[in-house]
Amino acid sequence: MSDIIDPKTLRGFRDSLPQAEVGRLEVQEKLTRVFRRFGFVPIDTPALEYAEILLGKGGGETDKQVYRFRDHGQRDVALRFDLTVPFARFMAAHVHELYLPFKRYHMAKVWRGENTQRGRYREFIQIDFDLVGADSASADFEILMIMQESFRELGVPRFRIHLSHRELFNRFLAARGLSGSYLPVLRVVDKLRKIGPDEVRAQLVELAGETSAGQMLEFVSSLDSDRETLRRVGSLLPADCPPIQRLDALWRCIEDCGLGEFFHFNPAITRGLDYYTGVVFETFLGDLPDIGSVCSGGRYNDLASLYTREKLPGVGASIGLDRLMAALEELGLAAGAATAPDVLILLLDEALLPGYHRLASALRAAGLAVEVYPEARKLAVQLKYAEKRAIPLAVIFGPEEQARGLYTLKDLRDRRSHEGLNDEALAKTAARLLRS
Repeated sequence: MSDIIDPKTLRGFRDSLPQAEVGRLEVQEKLTRVFRRFGFVPIDTPALEYAEILLGKGGGETDKQVYRFRDHGQRDVALRFDLTVPFARFMAAHVHELYLPFKRYHMAKVWRGENTQRGRYREFIQIDFDLVGADSASADFEILMIMQESFRELGVPRFRIHLSHRELFNRFLAARGLSGSYLPVLRVVDKLRKIGPDEVRAQLVELAGETSAGQMLEFVSSLDSDRETLRRVGSLLPADCPPIQRLDALWRCIEDCGLGEFFHFNPAITRGLDYYTGVVFETFLGDLPDIGSVCSGGRYNDLASLYTREKLPGVGASIGLDRLMAALEELGLAAGAATAPDVLILLLDEALLPGYHRLASALRAAGLAVEVYPEARKLAVQLKYAEKRAIPLAVIFGPEEQARGLYTLKDLRDRRSHEGLNDEALAKTAARLLRS
């Protein structure tokens, strides 16, 4: 019987090879720059929380997907399924150490035991950005602007942010005596893009009857223009409706900033998670409509009240990084991840080892990424390694070069050698070749 353990991973979990990891980090760096431009700061929270902190906050379906177990101390614990609920706990615990409004971003892994599919895994990275301490159109619009700016920064050519208000549907249902079933109805409507209008109608008929199902589908349908849809929805609700007023204020900001092409008022957007209370939004890619929303969120004014009596209204959005990376790859926008250094210093003589590392330090100080081959192996072996890593330049420095106090720089792309270079000329020549 073999004592070798099969190096397999759990279903829905995966390793990340260097090129994919560098691509992900590059996306995270671009998004970090956007968040910082808007004054957002980073935080972190534990991956593991007491189960009571997490359960019952996202809805019944989400609770079924939570990884929950007893730890060694027999405590009832669970892995976080998103970054919003832990953030609400974080705010309740630290509100007196912070300032309000508080603007944060958080990039970290979360876990959900759901069915795997394209761009969706059981362990994945979420990127959240939230503004807590203000319930205003300005706060909502700032999150929307960050969403728009993020996809512009990533170079995504065609995307639209669909937005609505959770209370629209609640008030519509209440006016028809259906307020008791609004959460099941919202969850069904939220599946409209995924399962289609016929299946949604069938499920709504089961919940509320044929007539009500027809009225609901008509309510969430879109007209030729966003303004027309907003007026039509407003006409079906009581006068002076605060959700309509909030959406109107947002739409004026969108129009005044010339961002209309990036946004779409879609009353079918309801978001399935229970904690949303106000505006809700999802982002779809025009060239990949089937991949689903790549950035979603909304306003959650009551979530922190589960942990504190202090009023902490919040609004935020979340990007599923793995789904986004799958989309960028299909669109040909994934970074051609530069996993290799610029220069490999060939180790030709162990006696020259201090000189190799001194040279590497000098070249790094000149702004180059440099690696020293770790063993004095055959030249062909070291060059083969450079080729496999796609390292463009190699420095040759053996006893002969040491005697002259000069280096040879070999461009591995065209096999040309540049000989007789001192320290300064070596750095300048390498930089020039890399630019070309």
